[in-house]
Amino acid sequence: MGLTKTDIYKDDQNKLASLLKILGHPARIAILQYIIDQKSCICNDLVEELGLAQATISQHLKELKSIGIIQGSIDGKSVCYCIDEKIWKQFQDEFNIFFNQDVKVNHCC
Repeated sequence: MGLTKTDIYKDDQNKLASLLKILGHPARIAILQYIIDQKSCICNDLVEELGLAQATISQHLKELKSIGIIQGSIDGKSVCYCIDEKIWKQFQDEFNIFFNQDVKVNHCC
């Protein structure tokens, strides 16, 4: 979405669209699911687990971190990531608001 067009939409529409854009890549979904399944922070084992190049995983982690859904710490060469539960809950609430809207179908399609 071009920068010049975003101002015609509401803030919540722009926020949801940005979130969906970042989550719209299967590698990022796989990363999030892997972190969630571990039930703890993960440290440097995504390359073996997902079969992607380190540079590719780093770029996806950067995108996920940019929206705050993951947080990480760097200690020398060790990088650990986990889900930010507060942000996760906020996103969950936003998705629920969007998808829980009543849809009235006129059976015209």
